[in-house]
Amino acid sequence: MRLIVVALKVRKPAMGVGNAKSGNKYLSWAFSEAAHFAVRYEPLAKRFYERKQRRTNGIVAIRSVAHKLARAAYYMLRDQTRFDATRLFAS
Repeated sequence: MRLIVVALKVRKPAMGVGNAKSGNKYLSWAFSEAAHFAVRYEPLAKRFYERKQRRTNGIVAIRSVAHKLARAAYYMLRDQTRFDATRLFAS
């Protein structure tokens, strides 16, 4: 009979909690709305969205468009430049 119970210790982080609830939820919503409008009215954004949607689901695809728009907004503010969709959605 064993006196010490050996527990399996795995040093992995818990799944699904690494990036949960990070960032401003209102800003995230605003960029999601902007992504929906970009997909609807910008042909390059629509092409990127459709290409992404073929590999993933629609939510992941729209979030990747929103992420691209958020990064573009940051660099536009930092560098004081204008928005260029061909540069943003270049493949």
